Amino acid sequence: MATTPSSATAAASKPAGSPYARLFRLPGAKAFCVSGAIARLPISMMSLGIVLALNHLYNNWTIAGTMSAVYILAVSAVTPFYARLFDRLGQRRVGFPVLGLQVTSMLVFAFAAMARVPIAVLFVLAMLMGLCQFSIGALVRTRWAYALRGNPDGSLLNTAYALEAAVDEVVFILGPILAAFLATSVSPVSQLFVPAIAAGAGGAVFFSLRNTAPPVIEVVEITPAPADDADVLRAASRGPETEESSIALDSGGLRTPRQRNRSVLTYPGIALLLAVFVVFNVSFNAFDVSMTADYKTLGNERFLGLQLAMFALGSCIGAIIFGTRKLKGSNWSHMVGFLFLLTCGYVLFRLSMDHLILLGVFEVLAGLCVSPLFATGNLIVKDIVPESSLTEGLSWVTTAGTVGTSLGSTIAGVVVDHAGPHAGLMIPWIATACAIPIALLGWWLSQRSAPNRQSVSLHS
Repeated sequence: MATTPSSATAAASKPAGSPYARLFRLPGAKAFCVSGAIARLPISMMSLGIVLALNHLYNNWTIAGTMSAVYILAVSAVTPFYARLFDRLGQRRVGFPVLGLQVTSMLVFAFAAMARVPIAVLFVLAMLMGLCQFSIGALVRTRWAYALRGNPDGSLLNTAYALEAAVDEVVFILGPILAAFLATSVSPVSQLFVPAIAAGAGGAVFFSLRNTAPPVIEVVEITPAPADDADVLRAASRGPETEESSIALDSGGLRTPRQRNRSVLTYPGIALLLAVFVVFNVSFNAFDVSMTADYKTLGNERFLGLQLAMFALGSCIGAIIFGTRKLKGSNWSHMVGFLFLLTCGYVLFRLSMDHLILLGVFEVLAGLCVSPLFATGNLIVKDIVPESSLTEGLSWVTTAGTVGTSLGSTIAGVVVDHAGPHAGLMIPWIATACAIPIALLGWWLSQRSAPNRQSVSLHS
């Protein structure tokens, strides 16, 4: 049977292999993905490492927890600032100096803890260490967006962001286990040195990869000519201005629409998205604190790490599945759906919290929604924010999540102290449910603005 030209064309245009295989066939993708994953280890080890080291050295949980919170809040405060520098000056130009500060501050803190310096000095060093941290995950996601520019398969960016969400979950599964092992089996402060080494090695390789680094977009401001200028009159007689008449050139030779140097927070929809991430991220640390208290009450603390890993395992599986699917509808609608399913999962956690095997099953199932939630948030940022500010936009999402998790620890601690772990495990589903109306508002606004964007596109 002869093959028709149309069927041959369809077969030739059909993508070969899984979307993950197509991602890693991109030049340089493996290198920046792996090095970025290694450099991300501190985000899952340092906070817990501070708690483990300080509690062992000074036998005080309050000081250890407070110092960890100071470190996290310092990280949250500067992450968008560094992201803006990366967007404006370039990843390599900013990366190496900041990476040097980051590794140096981490090593100084580790040696100071080993030397048992006064608590006040350690607090200052923890704050300074936090002020030297930046979001390597946002830089990796920006590279994926740059590597996939112009790719005819638009769903590959979904796959790339789902992959990075899976990498985050793997890091958060392995990091705490490694930190606990080093603190108990090697040295009380050894878990503070490993993140510094990982950040230095992974970051150095990542920033040395020139070919995959996105160029810095340089905005060219053009002063309008007088209305009676001869060239203006000739252009007016030819008809409306074309899209090519208002462009910017970047240092890599790309032609992009001219954008003003404005804050990411001023773009419509970004504030609502950050509010969603702050509110629903309260659930994660509230769940961890409540389950830790519950396991301590039940006398099963040795199984706590395994129990919490079930949630991260489900999230990792969810990321892999999400990356191979192309969902219909808008990203905002997907976010609303994932939030609803996660809320239902948290309700099941509360109902089964004293039945540990059943709870583990529910954790894996509910975890399937977590990474897709984060990947969807990043895709919303990609849709709203111009390429010249993408790293800053992605970093604001990370910052919002960090603020939410910090609030979750504080709120859950107060509730558990006064009402017990069963009341504490009410917080996750309440927080996630509260994020749903915010996401619905974002969905409504995105649908309302869609016709306006289409109208602008038709008239440009």
